[in-house]
Amino acid sequence: MKESRSIGKGVEFLNRHLSSLLFDGAGQGLKLLLNFLRMHSCKGLQLMLNTRINTVDRLAEALREADDFLAARRPGHSWTDVAPDLQAMGFEAGWGRKVKEIRRRMAMLSAILEAPDHTVLEEFLSEIPMIFKIAIISPHGYFGQSNVLGLPDTGGQVVYILDQVRALEKELRRRLYQVGLDIEPQIIVLTRLIPQAGETTCNQRLEPITGTENSRILRVPFYNDLGEVIPQWISRFNIWPHLERFAAEAELEMVAELEGRPDVIIGNYSDGNLVAFLLSRSLGVTQCNIAHALEKTKYLYSDLYWQDNEAQYHFSSQFTADLIAMNTADFIITSTYQEIAGNSDNVGQYESYSTFTMPDLYRVTNGVDVFDPKFNIVSPGADENIYFPWTRKDKRLLSLHPEIHALIYGSSEEGNIRGILTDQDKPLIFTIARLDTIKNITGLVRWYGECERLQNLANLLVVAGNTEVSLSDDQEEIQQIRLMHDLISRHRLENKIRWIGGRIEKNLCGELYRYIADRRGIFVQPALFEAFGLTIIEAMVSGLPTFATRYGGPLEIIEEAVSGFHLDPNHGRKAAEKIADFLEKCRKTPAVWDRLSKGAVKRIESRYTWKLYAERFLTLSCIYGFWKYVTNLDREETRRYLEMFYSLEFRNRAETIARS
Repeated sequence: MKESRSIGKGVEFLNRHLSSLLFDGAGQGLKLLLNFLRMHSCKGLQLMLNTRINTVDRLAEALREADDFLAARRPGHSWTDVAPDLQAMGFEAGWGRKVKEIRRRMAMLSAILEAPDHTVLEEFLSEIPMIFKIAIISPHGYFGQSNVLGLPDTGGQVVYILDQVRALEKELRRRLYQVGLDIEPQIIVLTRLIPQAGETTCNQRLEPITGTENSRILRVPFYNDLGEVIPQWISRFNIWPHLERFAAEAELEMVAELEGRPDVIIGNYSDGNLVAFLLSRSLGVTQCNIAHALEKTKYLYSDLYWQDNEAQYHFSSQFTADLIAMNTADFIITSTYQEIAGNSDNVGQYESYSTFTMPDLYRVTNGVDVFDPKFNIVSPGADENIYFPWTRKDKRLLSLHPEIHALIYGSSEEGNIRGILTDQDKPLIFTIARLDTIKNITGLVRWYGECERLQNLANLLVVAGNTEVSLSDDQEEIQQIRLMHDLISRHRLENKIRWIGGRIEKNLCGELYRYIADRRGIFVQPALFEAFGLTIIEAMVSGLPTFATRYGGPLEIIEEAVSGFHLDPNHGRKAAEKIADFLEKCRKTPAVWDRLSKGAVKRIESRYTWKLYAERFLTLSCIYGFWKYVTNLDREETRRYLEMFYSLEFRNRAETIARS
């Protein structure tokens, strides 16, 4: 690929390019396709083709025989009605539940054999039953279903994965049912077991995932050099020495739990992607990477001044791990184009790895190619059962309103809350995030404190981190807590801001967005950089007019002045005035608020849903699995180089952390 417009559309290019090379008239490509169809099975059940079909010519002949046979049957007849005859011809289960669907898929394959077309090939491959077991890797932080959000290194990634699991399991069930298979799909989220888990379930080895039938969290502990389980949480910046042993231990437990290897492995964040590389290499499984947020673009000049930050952040290990994992992945999922290539003003997360130097360590001349066809944009959504428009009165959780009212306007004496909103008639400016530097919550408080006009127009509601230093053991959060208190006191915001610490349960959070919309409030996401922004999706689909950073994914999610507004977090005064201008217009003309609210909902419902995500992800898994099989996309020379890089560079950096 050479054109910028093609970035993030890797599978489209791959199908066009490789189809023309593979099906070149010599017949080799069709033989590989035949072998690929014959290799599929699940729990001893042969799928698609049996040994009676052993040549491409025989396959074409069998397809004609099958179509003649099925044409005389009713479209509604089931696979069991026709199975004996089709099996005698060489076909096995997996073509469809009903005769109509069986004929449609066989017709697609006949068309490919006669005159290969990349669009037909993609559709056919996406419907082959080849994904039954999925492993999702996310080692760092506290991975659980409750009481974890807001804990160190734990935020939107956990929400993303849990929603992803529910959507993928639902879509897997639908696809397996359609092809006539009564096979139970399995999804495992592989994470770290933390004995000192506090009020979370992170000390439980196995935990079923709510809202699924057969998906679960599998937790495997870290061990020290003496073979003892490490009981405490470890920062994502210090996790690197533990990952190789974790991968080895986790592989044994995962394979035992799944009763076999998974069909695809999904890595999350830098550490999960490295573990996905180790597992994929060992098991020979398709590897997908999801970066979420990479540290390299968060910290300015983090490559040039890596030595100054090494003691705290260990960027040398992370950037090395990123290079290895990105280049070994079979395909990479991003939420936006911005993640890959940025724009004319900002470098993309992946683009930042293309060329850089870490003085006295190594120089990268061709680290990550943003034109690589492994990149695909597949945007997530928000849980539609939790986050839906405020106008959906039939689904509203009105019983939670007294609790929400007390949360926003009640006493602050209960702890982990600061501020009392004395003027309850003002709309609310709402924000929710982790309390760390990159999320820039203190920046928003500063903008608000320095803009008297904004204070007169609205109150500020902040849900972030903890309000007391004693409640946190994260140094960055502690610094932000102190700054928050200083800003509130300095600008005398005690009666205009409500700062809520701790965690809010999901149902309550969903209704909180809508409660604020009832009062004509808005949502502001002021991050210095945001790879995607799930809270933006949640707010917009709830119907809240949304203001968000122009750096990263929100630049794509929001259509300026149609479904929201972009802010430059480096110019706080202008950002505050922009918010104030909108609120002033809404006060004078309520229809302005209504128009933005409807635009936000429309934008999310048309492009950012988990249903669309799951459909596209499973299609990509099938297609990249096929191309991996027929063309050896691992690229042997690159793989050997990266394994050398892992052994000589990454291991050395990780061991240095362990010794420090």
